[in-house]
Amino acid sequence: MGAALAVLNRLAGASALDRFGLRKPVERGVHEATRVGFTAAGRVFTAVRGRGVSRLPDAPERGLFDLTPTDEQRMIRSTVEKFAAERVRPAAAAADAACAPPVEVVARAAELGVSALGVPEALGGLGTERSAVTNALVAEALAHGDLGLAVACLAPSAVGTALALWGDADQQATYLPAFTGENVPVAALAVQEPGALFDPFSLRTRAYRTPGGFVLDGVKSLVPRALDAELFVVAADVDGRGPALFLVEAGTAGITVEPEPAMGLRAAGTGRVRLARVSLPASAVLTGDYAECVRLSRIAWSALAVGTGQAVVDYVIPYVNDRVAFGEPVSHRQGVAFKVADMATELAGMRLLTYRAAALAEQGKPFAREAALARRQCAEHGMRIGDDGVQLLGGHGFVKEHPVERWYRDLRAVGVVEGIVLV
Repeated sequence: MGAALAVLNRLAGASALDRFGLRKPVERGVHEATRVGFTAAGRVFTAVRGRGVSRLPDAPERGLFDLTPTDEQRMIRSTVEKFAAERVRPAAAAADAACAPPVEVVARAAELGVSALGVPEALGGLGTERSAVTNALVAEALAHGDLGLAVACLAPSAVGTALALWGDADQQATYLPAFTGENVPVAALAVQEPGALFDPFSLRTRAYRTPGGFVLDGVKSLVPRALDAELFVVAADVDGRGPALFLVEAGTAGITVEPEPAMGLRAAGTGRVRLARVSLPASAVLTGDYAECVRLSRIAWSALAVGTGQAVVDYVIPYVNDRVAFGEPVSHRQGVAFKVADMATELAGMRLLTYRAAALAEQGKPFAREAALARRQCAEHGMRIGDDGVQLLGGHGFVKEHPVERWYRDLRAVGVVEGIVLV
């Protein structure tokens, strides 16, 4: 990279550029090349031999079907809700326009311990038992502020949770300590791939066996904060085994990243990660059930949809009550009142299914059916809530003066994106 930068700087300083009027085009090219053209690099993770694997025990089973949060969960949710209201929502519009999250907001989320919730206490985290419900409550609270920024804040947490659930002793000892401090690494769970009708169980990214480990080839899309990332957990298909998860440091040779702004999740700073003959040792593989990873991710996306759906409902109700047309609030019209009631009803169903799936997951019970139901409900009705919110605001729903159009764009991601977040 140093040699390449030296060449580019010499090119940019050439006097011939001014004679031919090429100064501005070349400067723009240098800027883009240095921004997206090189292999991503970050901190160096030093390999450490672990003393033993630390796993969180399953949460205790409740005798009755009761999803009421505990006192500790209510306290955590209240803290995150305050952070979302005071720091996340005010920064959301600018982050959406800039296609990047504010560093101070992400740093503050790390200070709150968001990335340490799924890490066992034995490894310096905050977890004493499986905490899928707590993680879902945190995701919901953050998404009430803004879904895109919630994804940016929760992406490192997904990697930490994956290491806690499926990492071996050496992997945990090497990487997890970084997720329990204030300087949390920029990390992401990279499952999504470019292309229509993406199926996480039919991956195009391949992992080929070698005498010393594996070689990865493929492309991952919509990776949050990809340009700044230091560590990825990459899903790839292994011949004879099926999909698996690999720990890939961003500085590994063969990795390049580029911006990939999309319709929604713009505040997450999404990018595309290309892996070209990336060599990894055999120790880079995470042991665990890949299908469980996909299901836990879908529960997390459902929780994000619940949080943003609640934000839409909370914004729309006072609007239709205050908006006067033909001498009375528009909420007096049945067509408006019934639509708001439908939004609240669908939101309640989304929340119930999400909590139920998370509760079964943390208790170590089968939860595939419940995760699928939650994902289906939240993908379909979450998008509809966003659409109805835009419709109820009329012309105001189309402009950026009101945040509902941004929430609608973000909610469309729930039905198409895989990975990134994890409970």
